[in-house]
Amino acid sequence: MKVTLSALDTYESSFTPLVVIELAQDVKEETKEWLKNRIIAKKKDGVRRLLTSGIVIQVFPLHDNEALKKLEDTWYTRLALKYQPIDNIRGYFGETIALYFGFLEYFTFALIPMAVIGLPYYLFVWEDYDKYVIFASFNLIWSTVILEVWKRGCANMTYRWGTLVMKRQFEEPRPGFHGVLGVNSITGREEPLYPSYKRQLRIYLVSLPFVCLCLYFSLYVMMIYFDMEIWALGLHENSGSEWTSVLLYVPSIIYAIVIEIMNRLYRYAAEFLTSWENHRLESAYQNHLILKVLVFNFLNCFASLFYIAFVLKDMKLLRQSLATLLITSQILNQIVESLLPYWLQRKHGVRVKRKVQALKADIDTTLYEQVILEKEMGTYMGTFDDYLELFLQFGYVSLFSCVYPLAAAFAVLNNFTEVNSDALKMCRVFKRPFSEPSASIGVWQLAFETMSVISVVTNCALIGMSPQVNAVFPESKTDLILIVVAVEHALLALKFILAFAIPDKPRHIQVKLARLEFESLEALKQQQMKLAAENLKEESRVSGKEKET
Repeated sequence: MKVTLSALDTYESSFTPLVVIELAQDVKEETKEWLKNRIIAKKKDGVRRLLTSGIVIQVFPLHDNEALKKLEDTWYTRLALKYQPIDNIRGYFGETIALYFGFLEYFTFALIPMAVIGLPYYLFVWEDYDKYVIFASFNLIWSTVILEVWKRGCANMTYRWGTLVMKRQFEEPRPGFHGVLGVNSITGREEPLYPSYKRQLRIYLVSLPFVCLCLYFSLYVMMIYFDMEIWALGLHENSGSEWTSVLLYVPSIIYAIVIEIMNRLYRYAAEFLTSWENHRLESAYQNHLILKVLVFNFLNCFASLFYIAFVLKDMKLLRQSLATLLITSQILNQIVESLLPYWLQRKHGVRVKRKVQALKADIDTTLYEQVILEKEMGTYMGTFDDYLELFLQFGYVSLFSCVYPLAAAFAVLNNFTEVNSDALKMCRVFKRPFSEPSASIGVWQLAFETMSVISVVTNCALIGMSPQVNAVFPESKTDLILIVVAVEHALLALKFILAFAIPDKPRHIQVKLARLEFESLEALKQQQMKLAAENLKEESRVSGKEKET
């Protein structure tokens, strides 16, 4: 809705709006009246249909300034090493966002043992084969244990919040879904219908070739990066000066920046394509989007490292590239995701204050200022990008940990600032999102577990390629390969044994859930017995009347 001061002037001073609905400027009064009646009647599909048609531009809840100030005071305004107020975050933003910050905090503290062990290993035993194997083995066990322990911590939180066991709700069509108007055979309601075969044709004839083309382009850019590396190395060898030794890092820095740019451009293209595929449900849309983005980001970020490790077999270049990609991506993410949007939002806030002061109105303009300010804030698109950043960071730490053990230390330093920058972003940069209940971090748990399995293979292969191991088998490479494969299978077996041995839910949670299920069944049984007794009583009464007549 196009907000004006006169519109707000008609409300009582005690009125506090919770949600703002912005309409297109040319909306007729009849449409506004229809929407108002739908809202009063609590018809959820009214706003969804208007969003799809473009009549409603956006719907968002206003920030509660008093509650937000209290949350900020306990969260990020005072820089100190402390636990986050996860329950307070959940109370203000909902379970989905609270689970992300809970996972971010847990993952940061879980990285500390790797960082503590990796630092002295990097400084003192870089080429010591025995320590080399020990560190890699510790990393493989660590990556399994932390993910299993997280499941238990997540179960504790969601049980406390009442979302651990949620009934599956029937999903309504997502905003933007379009088709020929018809009757849904399941609900019997009138809604757009779109043939499944048309969606499949769009996926396999357009989306899939486009993704493959983007993957090819990513590999092409990677080969340009290697040409730059060869050029910088040749220049350094010819001159041997100090400035050319610094120049050796320039190709990696440029490539890291290009990777971030490509990731963001591809994200926009993936969102457009997934929306164009016209998925009916939001869950289907998210699953297809996540698959597209994960495949591209994994190849774009890690293909060069795999190429250096297993084709060029240049461990020095691998360490340099890994360090540069990790550090550069972390710095860029902090700037682009938090600092730059916050700076732009502050500038916009100053302009809004000047505009409100220029009105010289007799009424309190605080509400008007808040609506105008938050209307122009960015819309928080969900935890997808936040989890994706942690997923890629987990890959940098785990895939090639034995080559660059400082990766965990840099990740810890980044995440301590990430907690505060993400908190600032949620409170001061984005509109307040609608809260969504969640029982877990969803598909990201599987993504992290898959990355940990891949890390077993890569680390075992790197150990098998080390000069120390090759010296043990100077003649028979076949024996070396068989032993490396056997060790890799043994470690994978150990991972799955650990995953099976560590229950996803703590024992006391399992007991409480079993007791809750028992009590529910008993209550249902009592209700059925009561209903049966009432029916029997009614039948007896009816038969008695029949006998009297």
